[in-house]
Amino acid sequence: MAAKKKNVNRKRSRPVEPKNSFLNFKIIGIIAIIAIIIISVYFIFISFDSNDNDNNDQNPIAIIDTNKGIIEVELFKDIVPNTCENFIKLANDGFYDGLIFHRISDNFMIQGGFMYPDGSTKQSPYGTIDLEINPDVRHLDGAISMGRTNDPNSATSQFFICDGSQPALDDSYAVFGVTINGMDVVRDIADDTHDQSLEPNPGGGRPLEDIIINSITIEYQ
Repeated sequence: MAAKKKNVNRKRSRPVEPKNSFLNFKIIGIIAIIAIIIISVYFIFISFDSNDNDNNDQNPIAIIDTNKGIIEVELFKDIVPNTCENFIKLANDGFYDGLIFHRISDNFMIQGGFMYPDGSTKQSPYGTIDLEINPDVRHLDGAISMGRTNDPNSATSQFFICDGSQPALDDSYAVFGVTINGMDVVRDIADDTHDQSLEPNPGGGRPLEDIIINSITIEYQ
């Protein structure tokens, strides 16, 4: 006689989740959020860096603030990079703040970047720069160029802005920009009454009333 099978009630066991599973999911979630934040910050940084590069591809503008008004000059950094870089460094250092236009001549130019109102002078901390000539930039009306001595490679901080076209200066002085706003201020400064002691020698003289450079700031378009 066959033995009867025992009717054994077996309970189906359900898989038991580890106690730390919730903690694991929480950690994974936090890591994912951190990764998203890092990636987002990275792309934001790349975007800003790209914008900065775009700005640096544009020629900078020098804002020359004087007690006669404001002169805006586009600097030809793409054509005359070394001369522009020297001027930009000096401007960013605040070198020109408080100096005067010490030499003016109507229908010729206005020159500054060297002398204080009391007659004392200021020397550039960067020394001299080599003459940088480019045939694509000439001494047209409103052009800004570097002053120098008889030595072609002696320019430091002095600059002048042409009041009228001055072709006789081409290839002898380094043009590095052009006035885009404020030519009325240039004209106003140029025709001021000045010391006649240098006349009839070319170059004019010091204005009888101080024409002060309050500041020169560099901006990008």
